Amino acid sequence: MPILNVKVSARKSPEMTKSISGLLLDLTTRILKKKPEVTSIAIDYVDPDDWIVGGRSLAELGKKSVYFVIKITDETNTKAEKAEYIDAAFRAFGQLLGDLHEVSYVYIQDVRATAYGYGGRTQEHRYHFPK
Repeated sequence: MPILNVKVSARKSPEMTKSISGLLLDLTTRILKKKPEVTSIAIDYVDPDDWIVGGRSLAELGKKSVYFVIKITDETNTKAEKAEYIDAAFRAFGQLLGDLHEVSYVYIQDVRATAYGYGGRTQEHRYHFPK
């Protein structure tokens, strides 16, 4: 059960949405070992004129960028898995978007199991009382 909130400097299209969601679902399933059936991904597209790095827009710089937050249950992944995920995501978005600005961020947010859940049940409750 992770949820990913993604901001990307790309032209919105069904093909791009499919590519981004497929890429993130693959990495999240393969590296972080999360179940695809409970992984949610929300994508926002940002015009490169409106994405500023170091006082200059991505349009001026001729670069692309991505920023995303993935919320996962605390203590379900190791430091090594998270480092691998961040590296793989950066490289994959570079291949997908081309000319990715180094100042592109991936934030893995570890959330306490008692403060996070879906379907009206916390992850802590699911752990103690699986259906």
